[in-house]
Amino acid sequence: MSNQPSPPSGQILKAAGAMGAATFLSRIMGLVREQVFAYLFGAGNATDAFNVAFRIPNLLRDLFAEGAMSASLVATFTKVRSEEGEDRAWRVAGLVFRVLLATVGVLALFGMLFSPQLVGLYASAYKAIPGKFELTVRMTRIIFPFFPLVALAAGFMGILNACGVFFLPAFASALFNVASVFVGALIAAFLFRHGSQYGIDPIEGMAIGVVAGGFVQAFCQLPALYKKGYSWRPKKSTDPVWYQDPALKRMLWMMVPGTIGLAATQINMLVNTILATSQGPGAVSWLGYAFRLMQFPIGVFGVSLAAATLPQVSRLWVNKDVLGVKNTVSQSLRHVFAINLPCSAGLIFLGQPIIQLIFEYGRFKPEATQATAVALAAYSIGLTAYSAVKVLVPACYGLGNTRIPVISSFFAVALTIILNLIMIRPFGYWGLALGTSAAAILNSIFLLVAIRKLLRGAQGDFPLWPLFQNFLKNLVVSTLMGVSCYLTYRGLTHLLPEAGFIEKLGHSTKPLLALFRGFKVGICIFEAVLALTLMAKIFRLKDTLEIVEIFTGKLKKKLSQNRT
Repeated sequence: MSNQPSPPSGQILKAAGAMGAATFLSRIMGLVREQVFAYLFGAGNATDAFNVAFRIPNLLRDLFAEGAMSASLVATFTKVRSEEGEDRAWRVAGLVFRVLLATVGVLALFGMLFSPQLVGLYASAYKAIPGKFELTVRMTRIIFPFFPLVALAAGFMGILNACGVFFLPAFASALFNVASVFVGALIAAFLFRHGSQYGIDPIEGMAIGVVAGGFVQAFCQLPALYKKGYSWRPKKSTDPVWYQDPALKRMLWMMVPGTIGLAATQINMLVNTILATSQGPGAVSWLGYAFRLMQFPIGVFGVSLAAATLPQVSRLWVNKDVLGVKNTVSQSLRHVFAINLPCSAGLIFLGQPIIQLIFEYGRFKPEATQATAVALAAYSIGLTAYSAVKVLVPACYGLGNTRIPVISSFFAVALTIILNLIMIRPFGYWGLALGTSAAAILNSIFLLVAIRKLLRGAQGDFPLWPLFQNFLKNLVVSTLMGVSCYLTYRGLTHLLPEAGFIEKLGHSTKPLLALFRGFKVGICIFEAVLALTLMAKIFRLKDTLEIVEIFTGKLKKKLSQNRT
């Protein structure tokens, strides 16, 4: 075991903060994208069709381009770079990019060819509604070229993360949202006027926007990649044939168990999609809007912490610093609790006003707000568990173990399907969200116990009781904060009713209405930060205070710069 000091928690938090800031911008633009959808198309047959069409290539992306691929690529690149040098590491990276692009390109062509069969598998219930199935098939074919583009973007992101670059790869997702909204809305506006004469639905313009966004997301990362040292490495006489390269083969073999596990996850998504399409018009969209809102804190914090933790764990494991690995994983989980439990409470207690503020304009009606808020509350119960899984699965890859993520994936899938089949009967569409959350909680516990056993096998103690105590403290603080904000919002709604506000200002008040809603939600968020800080001091939650200090420190620095 190495005697090298383990990395300070601030090092990971700083890296996660850089990525989190970029991801925050990406999620904001993602919400803008969802606002455009809600305003233009509401929550009906057209958005249901788009959600399924977008989901099919995304499921393949999750299967082949992210998750197992990203984790194994970072671990392999880090190992080769440490043991064989820079030149060799970049040679391996180039091989991975070419193999990845060729493989997913062929899959995309097959996906376009067999789109009717794929849509029939996922959403056969759409055939009962005239035109809905055909619209879904057309958009699936339009969106499929997005798959190889985003796969390449994920490969670039993995290598840049391994090189310590976190902001730009995460910000690339923001550029995807900007490009997809701009191009999609522009084409949709044209199709609203002229699409009927060409037999094209306006929402198909948003599908074209997705492909444009994928192109921007991939190729905006290339300059940073070249700056870090990537370039075309011609084959040397001493190099093996590309398909016999030991590092490439090792990475691909490392991917196999994870891909099998992710395949099980796709079965889960298939079952959930079929169940959601059986719940009538709007159900797929309500669940989709709720899931994307819940993904906001996961993307900003959970994925960011995971991306920052993986290279660190990989380096420590290569150096046989088991104590450093234990401290890194433990600290990352404490940060997950400190950030995601308050976010979960906020989405549960303030879900309806947040959805109303973001979406309830144009064709998105109050009934859709209520339905989406119920689904959001059910998803948010498992938010912290989702983020913990995002940290624990890559940590397994960093430790060189691919068996645990596979077992975890099958375990989660079986639980999710069973729980969803049970819960959809009494609860309807939102029972799917509740079952998914319950399965995520049990899966995170399984992974935590498995990693503890793995570290103990490497002569490293990993006690769970301190983590559990930290979780309980954060849970109590977050619940009190959420109840306080809920009561404040109820009071503000009573004092400042929206109906009276609209009557006074007339009908052309959409921007003012958004400001009015934002004012009430903003007061609650300000109260939440104050309450969280105060209770963190009372309960001595150092991780929460550390995170608050980082953000307030940056704010103070900005203010002092503006004064000078």
